[in-house]
Amino acid sequence: MALILSLETATKVCSVALHKDGELLGVKEQSGAYSHSELLNQFIAELLEETAIEFNQLEAIAVSKGPGSYTGLRIGVSTAKGFCYALSIPLIAVDTLKAMSLRAYRSVKNEDAYYLPMIDARRMEVYCGVYDFDLNLIVPVSAQIIGEESFGELHSKEVFYFGDGAEKCQGVLTHPSFIRLEAIFPSAIELGMLAKLKFELSEFEDVAYFEPFYLKDFLATTPKKLL
Repeated sequence: MALILSLETATKVCSVALHKDGELLGVKEQSGAYSHSELLNQFIAELLEETAIEFNQLEAIAVSKGPGSYTGLRIGVSTAKGFCYALSIPLIAVDTLKAMSLRAYRSVKNEDAYYLPMIDARRMEVYCGVYDFDLNLIVPVSAQIIGEESFGELHSKEVFYFGDGAEKCQGVLTHPSFIRLEAIFPSAIELGMLAKLKFELSEFEDVAYFEPFYLKDFLATTPKKLL
């Protein structure tokens, strides 16, 4: 039996899901302003109570590894590590963009298309990668400034693009092959589905040394002085 608690905090979505042998037992999630530090532990406690699961019954913790928000990823990973240490259970890290692509595929079920998840990286830049229906990575994950020529090599098939970085690209990706999917966001539901496969293969992280996949260095800014 695999009882896995999954935490998704890479974007403005705070999502927690519980799976038993791949079957979804429950989910708590909310999208909006970054409030993971307030919501994450609350959602975990509520979900375990609603499903009548005790902490010591958990067999693994899965966490979204990025790319995404620096602060959001830190909160999710530190919380996951804390539970793994306390319960002496394994840590599973799942690629955020891959989990988003699984969500998109489950929505449209098109096996002859590409899936292009986009996470907002400010201005016209997005964190993105391209996957096929079987979640094979076709174009490596990177931070890209999107222009009219971006992903021109993919025009032979439909390309579904989605995520919180997709809206600002809608006026740029004008080729007919590009189709925007709305309401596709990172969720611990798909995170848990992919985590089950990793659990079965014993693909675990070193709890002491694991770090999120930030993709870009964190840049702290100093607020301007008020006049």
